[in-house]
Amino acid sequence: MESAFRLRRWLVRAVLLAAIAAPAILGADGLIIVQNPGDSVPGHFSFAPLSVTYHHVSVAITDLAAVTTVDEEFYNPGDQRLEGTYMFPLPAGAQIDSFSMDINGTMTKAELLPADKARAFYEDIVRKMKDPALLEYVGRGAFQLRIYPIEPRSGKRIIIKYSQLLTNDGGLVTYTYPLNTEKFSSAALKDASVSVTLDGKQPLRSVYCPSHPAEIRRDGDRRAVVGWEGRDVWPDSDFTVMFSRTPSPLGIDLQAVRSTTDDGYFMLLASPGAVPDAGGVQPKDICFVLDTSGSMAGAKLQQAKKAIEFCLANLGTQDRFEIVRFSTEAEPFFGSLVPADKSHVDQAVSFVESLNPIGGTAIEDALDRALALRASGGAGAARPYLVIFLTDGLPTVGETSEDTLVARASRAGSGTRIFTFGIGNDVNTHLLDRIASETRAVSQYVLPKEDIEVKLSSFYAKIRDPVLSGLSLSINGSGIRVTRLQPSTLPDLFSGDMLVVFGRYSGSGTATARITGTFNGTQKEFSAQVTFPAHTGADTFVPRMWATRRVGWLLDEMRLHGESGELRDEVIRLARDFGIVTPYTAYLVVEDEEQRNVPAQMRSFQDLEKDKGAMDDAQSRLDSVRKEATSEASRAGAPAVANSQAFQDLKSSTNLQQSSQGAGLARPASPSAAPGGYRDFRTQNYAQQAQVVNGRAFYLNGTTWTDSTAQAGKKLAQMQLKFASADYFTFMSKHPDAAQWLALGSNVDLVVDGVLVSVRE
Repeated sequence: MESAFRLRRWLVRAVLLAAIAAPAILGADGLIIVQNPGDSVPGHFSFAPLSVTYHHVSVAITDLAAVTTVDEEFYNPGDQRLEGTYMFPLPAGAQIDSFSMDINGTMTKAELLPADKARAFYEDIVRKMKDPALLEYVGRGAFQLRIYPIEPRSGKRIIIKYSQLLTNDGGLVTYTYPLNTEKFSSAALKDASVSVTLDGKQPLRSVYCPSHPAEIRRDGDRRAVVGWEGRDVWPDSDFTVMFSRTPSPLGIDLQAVRSTTDDGYFMLLASPGAVPDAGGVQPKDICFVLDTSGSMAGAKLQQAKKAIEFCLANLGTQDRFEIVRFSTEAEPFFGSLVPADKSHVDQAVSFVESLNPIGGTAIEDALDRALALRASGGAGAARPYLVIFLTDGLPTVGETSEDTLVARASRAGSGTRIFTFGIGNDVNTHLLDRIASETRAVSQYVLPKEDIEVKLSSFYAKIRDPVLSGLSLSINGSGIRVTRLQPSTLPDLFSGDMLVVFGRYSGSGTATARITGTFNGTQKEFSAQVTFPAHTGADTFVPRMWATRRVGWLLDEMRLHGESGELRDEVIRLARDFGIVTPYTAYLVVEDEEQRNVPAQMRSFQDLEKDKGAMDDAQSRLDSVRKEATSEASRAGAPAVANSQAFQDLKSSTNLQQSSQGAGLARPASPSAAPGGYRDFRTQNYAQQAQVVNGRAFYLNGTTWTDSTAQAGKKLAQMQLKFASADYFTFMSKHPDAAQWLALGSNVDLVVDGVLVSVRE
């Protein structure tokens, strides 16, 4: 018995702490493997019963040198003293600078174990523990450290610092810190945060976080801080920051991915940075149009007043402005665009404060008055002209036809942008969305419980300093063709902002990416040499982000213009293949698979189909989209606003967490009924039952993960594998890319080289 325990402890220490997979991951994260876990947590890994109390990551990047400091605490929630081994995967070329752990104040030295010598031991542990969770780490080295004791109901704090040299790939530098090993925590993290500070000699242009909804704070033209934090979260995806530095006034960077013989995917970033060159911000003309109809009475009008006063206080000294209030009729305050000096701003503030709610909603008159200002702008006609249009109702006075009002807005001129704000739910979403879209602007909605002042002031801070307007993109290279750009029409570029474009490409080689735009009436052109590779490794970021935006655009087309077979089929294919799970896409997929008589065991949402409440809700959301296209009465109200917001979010998504919006597909979490591992244990909605792993989407049904590509295969050969058998490990050795897919669970259906491989316990 004692010798068996020693053997088990030796195997765990020697192996699980050495084997790490996914060589594309550049960062590192740690976990503790417990040798005597006792009673395992239901639905969780038997070898990892500890929870992570907090996990703080601080990264300092100077030029290409990155120093990462990790401060985390593991907690033993049980009554038993435990023995474990701390495992920390290191990126290639990184070195440990310091390591400390609170073992009576004593520093302990870690041992490096090469991955090639750990493989055999690792497979034995997988057999013994009947859990494939660590398969995704096969093939990587790590260092390990024995930890004893881990006292009951107490924490173990670990601080580690390591350094690495990042690589510049065609101008873009990528830093990645994998938070995915936090899935080995037995409870949600109470406190998680990542802060990345960028500094260097050259001006910082593009700064982008594709993985998380991070905040980017710029400090001058060479420094920025990218931060994310969460409370009670289960972080299971890598935290990634991409950035570029160049003295050029506009940084243009491109990343392309092509893992098959099909067309590839690309992402283009363009940014003027936080501080443009002298004279890089052009003066603007701006008109604030405020609805003061009777329905605006109370908090809505008071908040709107404060929001406009904030905008007035932040006008540029060379800007010009006007205020148009409207109810039954429209009333410009000055009668023309006036300089944004103190006298005019003070007068405007007094006017705004005096406004009272009364009357109907004359959107036609308000729109005409705002557009007439542009026509009489005189010498300032070359400036960008921004209209911020706030309304809480439907047009009731004058012209009420949606098509007619949109047509008027579309004739506003190439330099005019009408940003619409719908306040509350009683607004015509099609009217506001189409007006904004026709003028290369965006629409936003302020829900009944949201603060208008916060939302408008935050938006205005982003668009206050225009750099380039009327943007166009061209990519020219021999044999290279780009298609399906998202967005297809480029928005204006503002100081501190960044243009993010996704698309498909065919051909390969070098090309010139050229962006043109207007600055103070003069056309400007910026270009950069970019590379479209013939083949790269699999990637879950660029293709999925393209697909997310594409699905949002397709759904919006269905909402605005009606559903066609082509639109519907493309939404279904992209949603299934890329794991884009929303109430709208999930119901379309279920409909499609029923019509095609897909075998039950191969369907994507088998559990959802049995959940009448969730299915009814998803159907009602999709039905509301279909009604909007044919019924004008359905274009106002809470469902219409929710549809517009959901599709706008998808179309403009900037990070992977926006790609699956599962609200409305929820079911109660039930740990005791979760035989499929930790992912079942923490499942809150059906969207979380889709996982994109190594460029492929899988769907969890019952205890089995199903490969989304299996349905498309015609007469696939089949192979049966018993989990953790000799054949299982032989298969994994022959197909190392499959290790991450096999790590999903002990019951997996996946397609490898045209064969449907069914793994079962």
